[in-house]
Amino acid sequence: MTELVHPDRIAKLAALRAAGKDPYPARGVVATPIEAVLAGLGTAAAPGPLAGTRATLAGRLLNLRDFGKLMFAPLVDRTGRLQIGFQRDQLGDWWPERKWLDGGDQVGVTGELGHTQKGEPTLWAREVQLLAKAVAPPPEKWHGMTDKELRYRRRYVDLWASEGVRDVFVKRSKVLSVIRRFLEDQGYLEVETPTLHPIAGGAAARPFVTHHNALGMELYLRIAPELYLKRLIVGGLERVFEVSRNFRNEGLSPRHNPEFTMLELYEAQADYRRMMELTEQMFERAARAVNGTTKVHFRGKDYDLVAPFRRVAYADLFREVTGFPLHPLDDAKLAAKAREKGLDLPEVKGVLSASGAEARRWKLADAVLEACITDQLEGPVFLTDYPVAISPLAKKQPGSDWLTERFEVYVAGMELGNAFTELNDPAEQAQRFEEQVASKDPEAPGEVDWDYVQALEFGMPPAGGLGVGIDRLVMVLTGQDSIRDVLLFPAMKPQQQESETPVTSAQ
Repeated sequence: MTELVHPDRIAKLAALRAAGKDPYPARGVVATPIEAVLAGLGTAAAPGPLAGTRATLAGRLLNLRDFGKLMFAPLVDRTGRLQIGFQRDQLGDWWPERKWLDGGDQVGVTGELGHTQKGEPTLWAREVQLLAKAVAPPPEKWHGMTDKELRYRRRYVDLWASEGVRDVFVKRSKVLSVIRRFLEDQGYLEVETPTLHPIAGGAAARPFVTHHNALGMELYLRIAPELYLKRLIVGGLERVFEVSRNFRNEGLSPRHNPEFTMLELYEAQADYRRMMELTEQMFERAARAVNGTTKVHFRGKDYDLVAPFRRVAYADLFREVTGFPLHPLDDAKLAAKAREKGLDLPEVKGVLSASGAEARRWKLADAVLEACITDQLEGPVFLTDYPVAISPLAKKQPGSDWLTERFEVYVAGMELGNAFTELNDPAEQAQRFEEQVASKDPEAPGEVDWDYVQALEFGMPPAGGLGVGIDRLVMVLTGQDSIRDVLLFPAMKPQQQESETPVTSAQ
């Protein structure tokens, strides 16, 4: 037992066992969801069809109020909350056993549905079965769990003790269901690709490294499923998607968790314009499904996710917020703006002279743009047509040698998704991979993925691809400020070492 256990509850546990009562029985009860009961119970003035009928409920008791001959306690299950009324005259031999009950106990209750004199919907108990004795007391009854760090650590308590928390995760589940149904209706096939990768590719991020004992080799936890999914386009599956857990060995912030959920999809014969249409339709449907409207309130502002979303070109926005053009790039002005914004990046020093400088100067330009943005990406908005140097997997725009067909979608200044017309020229892809490796960027792959290049050599049709951060989308749809509030178990340090590692602007 831990320090959470209360001695009074341990004494009741012993009393139960001494009386021959199992405080942790192997069998539960067949129960009706509280939500269904409330839907059919009606009011005291206008009783519904379930009023006066017998029902069995199961869940957790909270806030017992004992008046001697009468006791009340709310019961919560995954669908809702209903008051239980315990009457001495109706419970006979069981009545003394109520003293062994505590708030937090799991019980099954069978009784008659009705209302109190004040009109409160109530199940009047006739049979009570203890299903699990809680030896740790619940949080203080009026305020739930107010310590946010404790809430994240003890989500198993937070889900029933804090108002609205369970609803967030019910909505999260609905978002995923809506997205899956939408894509399946579009002819997409859900697939699964490896979590362990021999090369950390498909995104720019520091990977987690592990070791395969039987193969005697290092492997990387997936930072993105992209290259495997595009192999399937080569294989002729034509429309595929995956809802994957990705892992990036980076810092924590209100927008970042090292383990997160990503939707990625790829469609043959499509391009980034088609991906914009899919993004708009998907966001709109998800909003309507969980909120009944396309309007959301997030971080103190209102947004409308109805299509079409605004479009802004990357180069136009860069010039607007920095005061100088993106192309040709003026390195002196770029370095000055980086220092003005306090960017502590190695690219600021020796940006022209070091090995791999070309890739790093464009990465610095991207960091400067992010630092200069104020409300230009409140959105929903597509930021389109990114430079080739920071888009190694995207196809160039026809007639341009420095811009790609790529966009990122933003709401409230937060990136929710990334998409492009896929590069399918194997020679050009190999060259871009080699440039990534030569840049020595710690977030770039350390070697060329020649197997992927070989896949392209067999011919990949024109295709569009899209990645959406599910956690961030759920944040927007449920009005949660931090990614931790939409993850059941966010990453945290052990309690004695608790502190956040900030995410740098490069990350």
